[in-house]
Parts: sequence; structure tokens; C-alpha cells
Amino acid sequence: MEPGRRDSLALLTDLYQFTMAYGYWRAGRQREPAEFELFFRRCPCRGGFALSAGLGECLAFLRAFRLRQPEIEYLQSVLPSTTEKAFFDYLLTVDASEVTVSSAPEGSVVFATVPLLQVKGPLLVVQLLETTLLCLVNYASLVATNAARFRMLAGPDKKLLELGLRRAQGPDGGLSASKYSYIGGELRPGARPVSQHLAAGHSLSPLLLFALRSPHPPAPDLSVPGFDWTSNVLAGKLYGVPVRGTVAHSYVMSFTSLAEVQPRTLKPLDGDEPVDFLPLAESWLRRVCQTLRVPQDRVNPGELAAFVSYAIAFPHHFQGLVDTYCIMGSGIPNFCAVALALNQLGYRAIGIRVDSGDLGKQAREIRQVLRTCSADFQVPWFATIPIAVSNDISERSLEELMQEGNEIDVIGIGTNVVTCPLQPSLGCVYKLVKVNGCPKLKLTEDEEKMTIPGSKMAYRLYDATGLAFMDLLALEEEPPARAGQEVAVCLLGRSEEARRVTPTAVEILHRTYFKDGQIAVTEKLHFLLNDLCRSSR
Repeated sequence: MEPGRRDSLALLTDLYQFTMAYGYWRAGRQREPAEFELFFRRCPCRGGFALSAGLGECLAFLRAFRLRQPEIEYLQSVLPSTTEKAFFDYLLTVDASEVTVSSAPEGSVVFATVPLLQVKGPLLVVQLLETTLLCLVNYASLVATNAARFRMLAGPDKKLLELGLRRAQGPDGGLSASKYSYIGGELRPGARPVSQHLAAGHSLSPLLLFALRSPHPPAPDLSVPGFDWTSNVLAGKLYGVPVRGTVAHSYVMSFTSLAEVQPRTLKPLDGDEPVDFLPLAESWLRRVCQTLRVPQDRVNPGELAAFVSYAIAFPHHFQGLVDTYCIMGSGIPNFCAVALALNQLGYRAIGIRVDSGDLGKQAREIRQVLRTCSADFQVPWFATIPIAVSNDISERSLEELMQEGNEIDVIGIGTNVVTCPLQPSLGCVYKLVKVNGCPKLKLTEDEEKMTIPGSKMAYRLYDATGLAFMDLLALEEEPPARAGQEVAVCLLGRSEEARRVTPTAVEILHRTYFKDGQIAVTEKLHFLLNDLCRSSR
């Protein structure tokens, strides 16, 4: 969300929130203490977990939440004419100064049914917050989860570049995707997501407990970042996400001949006298073509001109996009020639990018060429030049790349991380669980939509190996789960008898982040402080 629009978010909601607010006010119930929980019913993409995200945006929204005269005037124009003026006068006094929000920390592994947010406060106010909080959490958590799934497939050693801005659902979607794909997968130590479907369960004795438990072995611990970089410059400025980018095919195609290279000189890294770089690159091209047995007349001169021009402009950051014409017949010889010419002057090329074709096969072939040049020209570092790939990479194509083995170092992913095609919405809901001290339960013919009443505490239980094996929900007034103490649980929605488990360690999942109108930040989270600083400008 753009910083300048932060103060307008009070109306970023559904109309029925205000009609319900009027109903509460008419009944004199507007100040009754109430509690809502924000959660999702099913883990996304048929997976076993999600990541909690969007907390910073929520806190910034809550701190700024109030209705000013222009918003009130608009509400008067859309609500029924019978709505009493005193109600609108009351709305002018409404803010979040009596609201308390507890949440799982930003980037935490979370599961179905366990709340991402617990929101307490006056009934009218916490009702008005519903739609906006859902809007701020749903996509943020979905794209963070999606990014974490890509990270799990790629493994910890591959670098991931998010470049989906041009395919995103508008500017806000593009900024959110860049922001939350960066945190996707940066989990707290010990928070290990399970790789298979989870089942939810409950227990009545000796405590009223609800558990999420995996019947399958968990996936390996995720303690690595989500994506490493973004191509989105504004996301870099606003959120501090590292930004990367080089050239597009249009840059390479814009050059036709070597005569277009201007300027032509480049100073050696450790020298003062500029060197005519173009003939140096041409001389290396002849040697490279001989080594690789590539006819030099097949090499595209415009592509060479583009590489030379870019290398002169960015000698410390030269990366070649090698698939504009023919990878092995032109792109790779031209790249190697320019990179070796840079090496002669003391510089090192930073990488190669391929944007089409069989990426795994091409990366292996390119790596072999780099090793050949490294050996023949006695340039040891040349063999390890990073190879980057992009080309509408999806979860499926990434999984295939990783299974077949590859020489890829950097993976650029755009459309399939920002649009979340496997599941376009996380499906978070915001449900009332308590009013005026009375637990509230929603009963429907759809069992999945039944809610769990009452104020609750959430615990993550760990076994002797340090592996998290269960999430537990207990009523707030009940004795807390403790390490080394046995507790009886049974799976929600199942009729089986209670099981008994004894955790080696217990973690409280939720922390209070907003209370009495103030931010109660207990640790520095990704983007959280930046969100709050920008919202106050």
C-alpha cells in the first residue's frame, strides 16, 4: 500500500461493516468487549503450512485508524437516509486506542485453524477492522508462503531473484510481492513446517485443547531466506529489499555493428591509461572461437557491440544475456571474449543469464564452456562464473530442474511467484469468538465452517530432537502447556479417544504487538519498523 494512502484505509472495507456498526450502536452494544480471530481453514496449494505475513501493514493501519470528516460525509451519502446523525458523530470519535492485537511473528510457520491474529476491543471497532485486516494479511501471507515453497524446491544454495512486477496485479500487488517474497521462508530456528497435509484436532480432558498435528514426517528445517533479491526498484527504496538487474534483449538487439560502441576506452583496474577496449575484445573473440571451434563469421557483431558497450559502462558488474540470437554459436563466444578482455584489465564478470529453452541442459553446456576457457586461458575463477536462468519458471519446472541436476546459480522467477497460480487466495476469515465474556460458536451445516469458541492461547510443542510436532490451542484461562508435563489431546473433527503427549519444549506462538493504541514491538521484524515509520509521515 502506498504510504500516501495510509490515512484513507478506514474506508477500505465492505459497506456491511458500517451497517453492522450502526446496528450495534442503536442497540447500545458498541462498547461491549469482543474478540475476533483471523485464520485460514486449509493450508494453501495442497501443502502443509503457510507463513504469517502482513503484520507491519496491520499495525500501521491500526495506529492510523480513524474516520475524519470527509469519510463521514461520504458514509452519510451511502448509508440509508434514516441513519441517525448521532451515529456519524460517534464515528468521528472512533479509533483503535482500546484495541489489542496478538499475532504470530512476521514470517512464522502457521497452520490451518490456528489464529494468525487475535483482535480484542470494543465490539463496534473490532468489527470495522475485519475487511482491512483480511486484505492486508491474505495476499501477504499467500505470497510469502509461495516464495517459501520455491525456496524449499531450490534449496538453500541457489540465489532467487523476484522479477514479477510487470506481471503483478497492479502496483500494490507488485510491491507486496517483492516485499513478502523476500521474507518468505525466513523462519525462526526450530519452526519446522511439515511437508504433507495436516489434520486439526481437539481435546476435552484434562484441558480443553485443540491441536494441529502432522501424521507424516516433517520437512527439513527452513532457516534460510526466501528470495534474495528483487528487480523492483521502488520495493528496494521503500523496504530495503536488495535490488538486482542487468539488461533485456531489447538492449542487445538495439546494437547492429561495432561502429556503434561509444565510448571505446576503459581504464585498467590498477592503471591510469585508458585502453581501447573494443579491439581487445575482438582479439579475445578470435581466440575463444578457435578454442570452442565456433566459426567467427556466425557470431553476431551487434551482440558483441552490446556486450562491449555494457562492459565499458559497468566493468565491475558485467553480466551477459546470451540467448538473444544463438547461445552457443554467438552469445557464449561473445560473452567469453568480453569477460576475458575485462579480466586482462583486472575486472571480473559477475554472471551469465539465459532466458529461453532447456535451461538445465543449457546451463550444463555453458558451465563446460566456462571450464574449458578457464583451463585453456589459465583463468581459474572463470569456471565458476554464476549462471542465472529465467523463463516463466513454475514450481513444476523448478522441481524438474532440481531433480535432473544442474549448474544453475541464480533463478529468476516472476509470474508464478507474484500471481500464486496454484491458489489465488489464502482464504483467511475473521470470526467472532467471544462477546461480553461469553464464548461464541458458529454452527453450520458445513462442518469446516464451524468455529472454535473462546479466548485461546496457542502453543507449539517440541520433541526431544528439537522438532516441532504439534500446535495446541487452549482456553486462555486454563493452565498453560509446560515442558515435561503430559497433556491429553485429540484431533479436531475426529471421534477417536484423546492421545497423551509430553513435549520436551513449549513455545508460545502469539505475542502482543498492539495495545491501548500503541505499538508493542518486542523485536525487530522484517519491514515492520519501516512500515510504521512510513505511515507516520
